[in-house]
Amino acid sequence: MAEVTLQAVTKTFGDTVAVKDLDLTIGSGEFVVLLGPTGAGKTTTLRLIAGLERPDAGRVLIDGTDVTALLPATRNVAFVFQQYSLYPHYTAFDNMAFPLRAPGQHFSAEQIDTRVREIAKLLRIESKLQNRATQLSGGEMQRVAIGRALVREPTIFLMDEPLSSLDAKLREGLRVELKRIQRDLGATILYVTHDQLEAMTLADRIGVLSEGELVQLGTPREVYESPRNVYVARRLGSPQINLLDLDLLPVAHTPNGTASVGVRPEDVRLHLKGGIPASVLAVEHLGAETVVLLNVAGSQVHALLGASAPLRVGEETTIGVRDGAAIFFDGKGERIDAGGASGVKEAAYGT
Repeated sequence: MAEVTLQAVTKTFGDTVAVKDLDLTIGSGEFVVLLGPTGAGKTTTLRLIAGLERPDAGRVLIDGTDVTALLPATRNVAFVFQQYSLYPHYTAFDNMAFPLRAPGQHFSAEQIDTRVREIAKLLRIESKLQNRATQLSGGEMQRVAIGRALVREPTIFLMDEPLSSLDAKLREGLRVELKRIQRDLGATILYVTHDQLEAMTLADRIGVLSEGELVQLGTPREVYESPRNVYVARRLGSPQINLLDLDLLPVAHTPNGTASVGVRPEDVRLHLKGGIPASVLAVEHLGAETVVLLNVAGSQVHALLGASAPLRVGEETTIGVRDGAAIFFDGKGERIDAGGASGVKEAAYGT
């Protein structure tokens, strides 16, 4: 596998800036996920690395070699699309073998057979190799599509929301499989999604994109716990972070310039002596967790509690926030370093 680097890459389509001055390095064997909504520039970034688009400015390097002007076929990258894009009249075996039989490849029938069966075993679809694509389930078709990329041993795998068309159960299973395969192969993967759960569970590092710009890059824990701004804070976490007016919560040692306070739902505490009055608007039991929507002085606050939280709609309670959990934002939505501030007053919220 190889290191892939984008240096000050910009791509426009007419008046639309799809990617703006993007600097990004995906280390050899690293799993990087680009997260952002539709139009953030995720797919365009993949296409620039694959050579399907040419940047207006900047360079694309693979293992230190400038490939900006090279054709896609010479870059040795593999692209896995959102849709399966299988040949319906081919068997699963022939779909996976197709890249190895392409012009310019020099693999013997025995080598192709060995490689396809190795990857099929890795993907746990060896029993489906003789089935035509139309005889496969959605999850099996996506495994074949991923397998078709894996057989090539490319420098980098580019994956464009490959699990988004599957149902929730299949997505969960394939997330686990994909991460296992990446670790087993030591593969370099750049994966794009708008699903924060995929980003958190798959990535070694997450890059958050907004309107073509890389807003923040870091480990899932870094991005979640120390978001650079409100936009990043909202991209990770379910339910979303609570963004509250400063005067709603009594906060000790508030940094200068603070306009709003962010509190993750799991950091909200209920039934605290001396806490702020709140009423329960809704309760969602999700098995291992319970999501509670609260009314606090006219503002809605989400709390994430354990499975057996004994709450009813209309119940009155008091709320607090875990000490030190508050995240401070200025009037432009940028995070302010709290320094040594402890967060929320213990006198008001308890511990």
